[in-house]
Amino acid sequence: VDIYSRQSDHPYINETGTLTVHFIDVGQADSTFIELPTGETMLIDAGNNDDGTLVCNYIKDMGYSRIDYLIGTHPHEDHIGGLDDVIRAYDIGTIYMPKKEHTTKTFEDVLQAVKDKNLKINTAKAGVVIFADDNLTSEIVAPVNQNYDDLNNYSAVILLRYKDISFLFAGDAEKAAESAITADINADVLKVGHHGSSTSTSPAFLKKVSPDYAVISVGADNNYGHPDSTVLNRLKTYGAEIYRTDELGTIVFSTDGREINILSSNDIN
Repeated sequence: VDIYSRQSDHPYINETGTLTVHFIDVGQADSTFIELPTGETMLIDAGNNDDGTLVCNYIKDMGYSRIDYLIGTHPHEDHIGGLDDVIRAYDIGTIYMPKKEHTTKTFEDVLQAVKDKNLKINTAKAGVVIFADDNLTSEIVAPVNQNYDDLNNYSAVILLRYKDISFLFAGDAEKAAESAITADINADVLKVGHHGSSTSTSPAFLKKVSPDYAVISVGADNNYGHPDSTVLNRLKTYGAEIYRTDELGTIVFSTDGREINILSSNDIN
């Protein structure tokens, strides 16, 4: 089957040789769908339990029936809530999650979906290479340690590079996890940690990343006060252009590995 022959009238349809990263608007939650230039796909998180159908339909509308790389950054519901729906709905390649259990029905639902399809979970931790060739690499740069008090610090932090352009997806990693990262995490685009909370995006971390663009996945008028004004000001100080799902809806970055194009739901509707 020709991986480039899928039919779709979706306005964001990927072109061969293009990397397209969809920061799906799932409110106060996280879900990022990635079309790799190889024709393969990656999904990082799938929102809350109620977002499973939305995420599945978004991917289906893109013309895909398979997710080659599926990552649940950590076991909180606003990240893995819809993963069980995704696992049941799609042909799944490799699954990565941190080696950290959680005593919730949401977590159990994900494990059950994995078991029902005879899949296995690979441990997401620093040093794991998801894929690598000359022009396209993805590696997990955190968690470095396995003895954190806060579940957020077990977040899989993922670096994705295509030619000259790189993305860093920070999950909900907080300052303790950020400061433990030893890899080179300089990136053009930062998916800001923990919905822009003050727990994350420390000055030291931001200096290492030095992003041109910062994407915040956050719900409008959420109860947490996300994104934090200190973090927003910090990002601006470091020269990052800020894109927020509560203001723009779904945000889509596409790149040929040299230049970046940005679209949002507001541009399409």
